[in-house]
Amino acid sequence: MPTILEDSAIAVDPSVREFLSRPMKLFINGEFVEAADGGTFATYDPATAEEITPIARAQKEDIDRAVAAAKAALPAWSKLPPNQRARVLLKLADLVEENVDKIAQTDSLDLGKPLVVARDYDVPFVADVFRYYAGWATKAHGETLDSGWPDTHVYTKKQPIGVVGAIIAWNFPLTLLSWKVAPALAAGCTVVLKPAEQTPLSALIFAELCAEAGVPDGVVNVCTGIGEEAGAALVAHPDVRKISFTGSLEVGRLIAQQAARDLKHVTLELGGKSPNIIFADADIEVAAAQAAQAIFFNSGQVCCAGSRLMVEKPVYDQVLEIVTDEANNHKLGAGLDPSTTLGPLVSEEQMNRVRGYLRVGEEEGARLVSGGNGSDLPGYFVEPTIMADVPDHLTVVREEIFGPVLVAQPFEDVEELTSRANDTEYGLAAGVWTTDVRKAHRAAEALDAGTVWINCYNYFDAGVPWGGWKLSGYGKDLGREAFEKHLETKVVWTNLA
Repeated sequence: MPTILEDSAIAVDPSVREFLSRPMKLFINGEFVEAADGGTFATYDPATAEEITPIARAQKEDIDRAVAAAKAALPAWSKLPPNQRARVLLKLADLVEENVDKIAQTDSLDLGKPLVVARDYDVPFVADVFRYYAGWATKAHGETLDSGWPDTHVYTKKQPIGVVGAIIAWNFPLTLLSWKVAPALAAGCTVVLKPAEQTPLSALIFAELCAEAGVPDGVVNVCTGIGEEAGAALVAHPDVRKISFTGSLEVGRLIAQQAARDLKHVTLELGGKSPNIIFADADIEVAAAQAAQAIFFNSGQVCCAGSRLMVEKPVYDQVLEIVTDEANNHKLGAGLDPSTTLGPLVSEEQMNRVRGYLRVGEEEGARLVSGGNGSDLPGYFVEPTIMADVPDHLTVVREEIFGPVLVAQPFEDVEELTSRANDTEYGLAAGVWTTDVRKAHRAAEALDAGTVWINCYNYFDAGVPWGGWKLSGYGKDLGREAFEKHLETKVVWTNLA
């Protein structure tokens, strides 16, 4: 049993202890099974660097079994009346809410995020996503069409794509799972899920909930494993018709290349280097405080983190002072410690990556304002860090760091701002802070980003599509678009003559 559970200042839910006392197996065709070769890998508590528990390590043979189960389950699930599929999704939403403490505490332990975030934000949002897509299950409508041919009747039908391979990142384990699984199930597809190897535990809790909710055997399969093994086998499998991926640009490119061989449908939600822009006429106190939240939330491990703070020169120093105070007020610690406001990074590899960027930033001449150090704590911690007056060509401005590191830059005028903000290979999100509605919407129109937040940041809703431009990926999670991307259109002609 992890030491943190014994030392935690909160009352750990008994269901968490019971869950972690069991072997962590694959979920294939409605059963928990060992990996075919019996292999395992470890998942670690990033707050202590201690192993939590061994996890079954899926290989190609296991992926083949899971895809075969999903393919076999597809005809019955796709033909199930849509209102019955909707009831299953609604039941899943209810079970997620009923198990909020178990899920939140497990994710907090596995990822290190503050418990209050997992409990009050992540888990309720997951329930919202399943309820939202339960509504779409009954709305896969075709249409009748007029043609230039006399005495014909033409109509379209919407049919599920087939088996979906879902591969998710580690920073929001159950949230990203819901974004992939819920629209697929609503559309009548079956799913093989490969959770991130760094944070696999809540996906296995979800597998238990699927069995409890009455999800038919084979409709949802969960194969824990390593990306280069289980993930690669899933992408290459000829019976998988769609890959939905959230993760790094490097892996996204590999997936797109492999999927092209079988002309699989692909949705990619990749990295970001998002500008968060504060004009001089903004509510400076609010904008600066929210700019700190935009980068330090989830320890900066967010694809849309507001990692480039661009501030109009007259208020630059004032904003920088407020953001620095916010950074210095964070308390580092384990996610299960109720006093923690900033958790660890997910792994030693990620910690070393972020520290490497800090070294490069200082070597290239960035001015360190705050942070920049590790921690005396035993886990994978990096202080919230601010680098100021950073030229556009520096590595810390160009590349995604994925940690609690903010680069702050002044700007002089809007024309300069737009070209600088768009001078990036990414295009996931952006923030704009101003009291001038015309300026706000002109900036939103000019920015190359899939999402622009005006006088807010990190707002999400199940009904609002999410996805990026440029190298931030293509396709959308959430909203109507995600549902429709799991459907094929069939055209039927009838000669009435």
